[in-house]
Parts: sequence; structure tokens; C-alpha cells
Amino acid sequence: MPAGPLDFNAWAAGLRDGRSYVGDGKSHLLDFTVGGVPVGEKSPTGQISQLDLEAPNTVTITARVAARLNETPNPEIQNRPLDQKPYWDIERARIAEERKVLVELIVNGQAVETQEIVANGEIVPVQFETAIDRSSWVALRIFPSSHTNPVFVIVDGKPIRASRRSAQWCLDAVEVCWNAKVNRIREEERDAAREAYNVASQTYQNILEDCDVD
Repeated sequence: MPAGPLDFNAWAAGLRDGRSYVGDGKSHLLDFTVGGVPVGEKSPTGQISQLDLEAPNTVTITARVAARLNETPNPEIQNRPLDQKPYWDIERARIAEERKVLVELIVNGQAVETQEIVANGEIVPVQFETAIDRSSWVALRIFPSSHTNPVFVIVDGKPIRASRRSAQWCLDAVEVCWNAKVNRIREEERDAAREAYNVASQTYQNILEDCDVD
């Protein structure tokens, strides 16, 4: 949190700016930075959660991380399919029968590097060095227990175009969302709603056509 009193407005501003992470409460990803830019904070260029590079380069990613596993494995949860509760339990992240989990560095939705940490509840520092050769979003996760918000790395001023598959997924999701909600929209408002959805669809279609990575 920035300096000042902790009140609702400050808390809401933190959520707005992305100073947060999601988790099951048994793992934590704190003080996440990419190239010295903290998630949810303004960079030297004034953009929130954005690192600007003039050209491809190697960046340093840091965080303080904690996870808490029981000493004894629970294979019933550990081996349960991901579509069955408890969906995000840290037990699913356990490495074999060890009291350890993987912290993954995510670039454009893909795990590109990993580090093991002991999941005894203690906060430990982690650091990655990774090459960024095109505009990308970068995050950390302990799958499936916790995930940071992204820091956006902009290379040579070019927009992020993660992959055709991700753009297609978003494009398809717009239509899935429309089909799920259309009957709950007042009939006199449906044309305006459809127009808004069409704008979203066209946006993702444009991104899809811009992508040069599958």
C-alpha cells in the first residue's frame, strides 16, 4: 500500500491499479516487481504496472513468496481433478511428497522458468532473470494456488500480442458470454448490448489478425 491511512478509498485504489494478487490464503506473492517496476505502481514513464524497453533485453523479476503445506501429504486432494473442489488448494501444488512447491515465472501465459520453495509458511525471496524479446505481460504464480497481476513490458513501443490462441480464446469467450446473458437483458436494451459485444468481438479479431505467434 502507498503511504497514508489504510481506508476504503486507498484499498479500492489499490485494486484499481492492480496492487493485488489472487490466492487460496495458503500461499502469498508479495512485492512483485519486473525490471524494478512494482505491480500496481507507476513507472518512470507514468504508466501503472508498465516497464518500457527500447529494445529486447533481459529483465530481473523479484518477489517475496510464502506457502504453507501440511507436513503430511493429502493424496485425496493432491490427485483430485482440477474441476473438483477444493479447486485452488495449495495441496495441489505439492511436489511429489515433499513439503515444497514451484514458483513459476509466467510470460504471455506460459511458464518459462521455475523455482522451488519450502512450503513451511516462511517468507522467502525469489528472483528470476529472463529475456524479453517482444512486448509481453509477466506474472508469477504457484499453480493453482495463487497468481499475481501482470506487469506489462513494452518493447519498442509495440502492443502486446501474446498469441493467436489467446486472442481466439477471448474472441470465443465474448460469444459464450453473450449467449449466457442475452435472455437476461431487457428486450429494448438488447440491440445496444449486442452492439457493445460486437465492439469487443472486433477488438479481439483485430488483435488476432495482428498476432504473428501461434
